[in-house]
Parts: sequence; C-alpha cells; structure tokens
Amino acid sequence: MDHLTASRRWTALLALALGGFAIGLTEFVAMGLLPDIARNLLPSLYAQSSAKAVAHGGWMITVYALGVVVGAPTIAALTARVPRKRLVVGLLALFAAGTVASALAPTFELVLAARFVAALPHGAYFGAAGLLAAAIMGPGNQAKGFAVVLGGLTAANLVGVPAITRLGQTASWRTAYMVIALMFVLTLLAVLATVPAVAAAVDGSPRAELAAFRAPQVWLVAAVAALGFAGFFAIDSYIAPVTTHVAGLPTGTVPWVLVAVGLGMTVGNAAGGYFSDRDLRRSILGGFVMFIAAMVVFALVAGSTAGLFLGAFLIGAAGLFLGPAMQSRLISVAPTAQLMGAAVNQSAMNIANSLGAALGGLVIARGWGYLAPAWVGIALGVVGLGLATVSFLVEDRTTRRSVPAPEPALTAR
Repeated sequence: MDHLTASRRWTALLALALGGFAIGLTEFVAMGLLPDIARNLLPSLYAQSSAKAVAHGGWMITVYALGVVVGAPTIAALTARVPRKRLVVGLLALFAAGTVASALAPTFELVLAARFVAALPHGAYFGAAGLLAAAIMGPGNQAKGFAVVLGGLTAANLVGVPAITRLGQTASWRTAYMVIALMFVLTLLAVLATVPAVAAAVDGSPRAELAAFRAPQVWLVAAVAALGFAGFFAIDSYIAPVTTHVAGLPTGTVPWVLVAVGLGMTVGNAAGGYFSDRDLRRSILGGFVMFIAAMVVFALVAGSTAGLFLGAFLIGAAGLFLGPAMQSRLISVAPTAQLMGAAVNQSAMNIANSLGAALGGLVIARGWGYLAPAWVGIALGVVGLGLATVSFLVEDRTTRRSVPAPEPALTAR
C-alpha cells in the first residue's frame, strides 16, 4: 500500500469507518425505538399492556445478536478466498437489503426475519474491514486498523444513534431504518471509490478458516471476550434507570449520560488501538484491571450527578480500550484464519451483550437495585482477567515446549 497518497489512504479509512458508523446505527437504534415499534407492529398487545408489548419487541435486539453470532463464523468460512474489498462490498449490499426489508416488512414476524438477515454480515464486516484498514495503514498497525473501523461504531453511539432515534420518534421507526439503509448504500459507494483492492489470504480456504476452532486458545480467548466484556452491557443496558432512579435526574438527562459513555468509548477505542500494537499482552491484562476499577467507581459513585457522568465515561473508555486488543488477540491465536479470528470476536461480543443484559436484569428482578448489575459486571470482569491470564500462561508453556533444548557442549578428553 506504499503507493497510496496520504489523502487516498485517509479517505479509504474513512469509508471503512463509515461502515462501522452505519452498523452502530442499525444495531443500537432499535433500543430507543422499541416503544414505537411495539405500538406499530403489536397494536393489540400494546393496547392491553405497553410494558409487555415493549418487552416482546425486545426480540428485535435478541434476534439481531443471534444473527451476528451465526453469521460471523459462517460468512468468514464461506468467503475465505474472496478478495477483501469485494467481500466488504458484498457485505454492505447485504446490510442495505436487510435494513430495507426491516423497514418495509408488514408484520412483526417478518421484521424479526429481516433483522436476522441484516445481522448476518455484522461480524464478517468488522473482520474484513479491519484487515483492510490494517493493510492500508501498513505493517505494525493491525490493532489501529481495527480501531479505525470500531471508531465508526463509537461515533454512531456518540451522535448518530440519538439523532436517528429522534428522527424515528418524530417521523416513524420505518423512516429511521430507511435512512440507515441509505447510509449503507453511501458506504458501499465510498468503498468502491476509495478503497484499494486487497487479495484474500494466499492459503485461505473454508477448511483453513474452520480449522481455527480446533485450537483451544481460540475458544479460550473467545470466552475471555464473551465473559469479561459482558460487564459493559450489564451496566450500559440499565443506564437509564440508574440515571432516573438512583441519581434522581430527569429522563431528559439520559441522552447526555449516553453521550458520556460514547465519549469514553471513542477515547478508549483510540487508546486501545495505539497501545495494543505496542504490547498486546499488557494492553489486555492492564485493560481488564482498568475496566474492573471503572466498574467499581461506577457502583460506588453513580448515585450523584458528577459520579454518574464520571462513571459512565470511565465504563465506556475502559470497556472499549479492550475492543481492538481482543480483536488482535483472536487473530494472533488463529494466524492461518485471520478473518475467522476477527469474526469470532464479534460473535463473542454479542454473546457478551446478551449475557450481560440478562444477568443485569436478573439481579434487578430479584430486588437488589439498579446498581446491582455493576457488581455483576465486576465479577464478570474478574473472570475475564483470570481467563486472559490463563490464556497467556498456556501460550508461554506451549512456546517453551516447542523450543528445542540446546545440545550439550562437547568437551575435550
């Protein structure tokens, strides 16, 4: 990629980040528009109980997460020999089609099916686009390449999701999804115009990609991501009731608290990409320590206005610091299946999403309060730190075993 001019390099990276931005919209806008979706698609149930209708509408989020978990490894295996740019363009086209179908589907069941289809390319996009970005940036920039693409997602949480949510509330949720589909089309055109062609891995094949699952380290590192990162979602899923019921702030404050989370995510993602390229092991282990500390701070001080905003920022920063690091770690333990390693990380993160939200809801339902999910997150963070430590210890032991012992020196008789 040395032949690229600086302007061409950055426009290509921006185009790839724009895809992350659109994915952030399609994934997170549903959370703010669930009441509108439930009112429109489940009118009878909504008339009986708006709470039950909204809870039932939550299947849109669950189905999307399921689509990510299924689609990431499947697409990575099937497209192992597809050139990276062509793969990214195809994934963006599938995103656009699935999002348009979500906006036009007449029944709740068909919307669920459309959301599942729209989620299938999610993990593979972050994997393929991240590898493309890393290639564009040059050797030694793998984590920063993934941080560029993830940066689009953090920007979506910071500015895009509130704006599109407001559009959906004032116009309709279907209009919101059509705008998101347009974002995917614009991204596709930008990628075609600016991103250089990058060949697939020379030895890439479905068998080679699937062989990654034979490595115990892949499963172990995926467990680190799925369990260790679940604490972020345990807290973030219930940030609204913490704002209104614990800190005692008006509902209009919730978007500003989410902005604090988004600012933290943006800072943490950039820092994580920078430091992970320099020392991946320290970035992961130190990142988990910071993440656990941030959750402790949140649990202790979120009852005050200043403490809530500080804790929200720290949770976002420490959590997303681990994003590029975990992406690079999964690739490093699956060197012959880089696309699969990158895609599996996205599957693990969506398992973390479901697990964190479920466990957080469980402790709230037991009457332990809206700050209880933070303590659940702390426990999950400790588990993640422990598993990450085990992973590195196993790697060290395997490396020592693979190094041949030095031959004894000959002595003169």
